[in-house]
Amino acid sequence: MPRYKIELQYHGKNYHGWQKQPNVHSVQAEIEGHLNQVLQTEVELVGCGRTDTGVHASHYVAHFDSEKPLDCHKTSVSLNRLLPDDISVFKIEMAEPDFHARFFAKSRQYQYFIDYEKSAFRGEIAWCKKVNLNFKVLAQACEILKNHKHFTAFCKGKVPKNNDVCIIYEANWENTTTGAVFTVKANRFLRNMVRAMVGTLIDVGTEKISLQEFQRVLNSGTRSDAGKSVPAHGLFLSKIEY
Repeated sequence: MPRYKIELQYHGKNYHGWQKQPNVHSVQAEIEGHLNQVLQTEVELVGCGRTDTGVHASHYVAHFDSEKPLDCHKTSVSLNRLLPDDISVFKIEMAEPDFHARFFAKSRQYQYFIDYEKSAFRGEIAWCKKVNLNFKVLAQACEILKNHKHFTAFCKGKVPKNNDVCIIYEANWENTTTGAVFTVKANRFLRNMVRAMVGTLIDVGTEKISLQEFQRVLNSGTRSDAGKSVPAHGLFLSKIEY
């Protein structure tokens, strides 16, 4: 059966994340419903991963199987006409028969946006937080992250059994003219990991805790030792690499 790769983006405000769940509105269910309408048959999307309620994706990848060959461009155009304004498909293409959007992904990149002042336009896609960050110290904290592999201190709820290792490939903070952007790329992430990581890094950047204390938080593996999770609406899944 032919397999297709679909690349898209979504604004997460109106959704309980990507994953289809009973009695809640999800991105997966929204796209599947309209895709079934376009194809006039039922298909199931398999996504590259979950996102929390309210989190956005500027680049998301999924796959689906279709019994009949598709005109990818025509299907993409028809689907976009039906989808709400907060979801946009920018590519559908045929994939290898064994392609898997989740298991074949080599890395995932997230970005968190902080605006120092209130904005009439960015209030839904950046956290407004007046904060003075020490970017030199934050750069040192990012090096600590890249040398660590166990991130249970940033995991919400039950930690996956024997599967808590995450390899951080990149981690950095950028000081912009209006705020700050944190970018992190890894092979995988634990539940709520990025939001808890950002909250703890802000504690480091505001010198609420030292670099030595930050290291101790990582080593402890205890969620209550880490900082608060930052709000979901500033977080974007921004790149999937295969």
